[in-house]
Amino acid sequence: MSVAPAPSVPVIPAPPGPPARQPSVRRAYLVWGAAVLAYVVAVLDRSSLGVAGLEAGERFGASASVLASFVVVQLLVYAGLQLPVGIVLDRLGPRRLIAAGGVLMAVGQLIMAFATTTALALSARALVGAGDALTFVSVIRLVPVWFPPRRVPLLTQLTGILGQLGQVISAVPLVLLLHARGWQTAFGSAAALGVVMLVAVLVLVRDRPGVPLRRPAAAGAARTLAPARSGLGATVREPGTWLGYWTHFLTPFSSTMFVLLWGFPFLVSGEGRSTAQASALFTVNVLSTIVAGPLIGEFTARRPAWRVRLVVVVAMTTAAAWVLILVPAGPRPLWALTVFMVVIAVGQPTSLVGFDFARSHNPPERLGTATGLVNAGGFVAALATMLGIGLVLDAVGADASGAYSLDAYRLAMSVVAVPWVVGLVGLGVCARLIRNRSRNVLENLARPGPS
Repeated sequence: MSVAPAPSVPVIPAPPGPPARQPSVRRAYLVWGAAVLAYVVAVLDRSSLGVAGLEAGERFGASASVLASFVVVQLLVYAGLQLPVGIVLDRLGPRRLIAAGGVLMAVGQLIMAFATTTALALSARALVGAGDALTFVSVIRLVPVWFPPRRVPLLTQLTGILGQLGQVISAVPLVLLLHARGWQTAFGSAAALGVVMLVAVLVLVRDRPGVPLRRPAAAGAARTLAPARSGLGATVREPGTWLGYWTHFLTPFSSTMFVLLWGFPFLVSGEGRSTAQASALFTVNVLSTIVAGPLIGEFTARRPAWRVRLVVVVAMTTAAAWVLILVPAGPRPLWALTVFMVVIAVGQPTSLVGFDFARSHNPPERLGTATGLVNAGGFVAALATMLGIGLVLDAVGADASGAYSLDAYRLAMSVVAVPWVVGLVGLGVCARLIRNRSRNVLENLARPGPS
């Protein structure tokens, strides 16, 4: 499929008003750093069940599809709340939403620590999903307020990258704590870390420059972030918003699925790798994201017209990596698994290009709504893939020991092809709409007026 690059359109300028107060660099990074800490904890909470998948199956006596439903419920809540969260974010501001998200996730992890039934565990993961839904889009919303436009793409990438340190914490310290001290201590510690994050946010984060640290932001100030109307209809009708949605849908979903649920069981039970090797491969995934993110951020800042081409190249490379793992029979060598983890990791920072599309095609007062809609894309694709894999595994059936074979995993994980095709088609359609709109604008400008 040939996909043309999507040209940027100018953002409608805000009405004239008093000059904005420029924040100090130190203050801006302090606010951003505290918000990123909240996102680190959110990623830890989001991925904590994935690294404890085998223990969760034993604790709750769950089949593959039931185990998948824990994460599917979490992501369903997350994805379903993105648009409402975006609308509320434009009205109330990021600080309140990040703090509320921290409370919900800490409560969810505390419930998970003591849950012994499937119903209670599902409720806990729903709370984690709700808190997670409030966090990332709020952190992203802070970046263009506190930093100049030239730094926004790179800092957006760094936000996503640093947040993935939560995945490292879940893959290494949390796993060690889980094996050494047990389920309750591991998930209770995650809840305690969420409380520490909440304090940092309340003390340090402010919605905009000019609000002192010594007192909370006034409610009236928060309401000035956006007009009374959210512009939901205009945001939904904008093809650039959907270009961002399909970018976020297409590029990160397979990595998200792998990290959050099926990766650890696949590597340990299917590929026969040790827990230490699986943890090391997860760490390679995070380190690859850290390396790729700044490169992608700087590239898109310098070459905005190449953004769609970048997304397509990453999507094609990810598909090739899945073929490398799923098509050959038998366990794959460690080098192949390492290459696979590196390649799928690049999809995570590439997905953040979707927020660039949202920012390029929507005015500031609609940015929260557009960001929320875009952010739903990758998680809709991921949760559909997780559920599909669980259903296929249950249909194939486990062996006598209750484990799934490598062939069963290979068949089940081929489900990734479906959202990949859907996302690529959606991306191409939206890119073509934007290209045709830009051509019509240029033709109208070139048409001579009446003499």
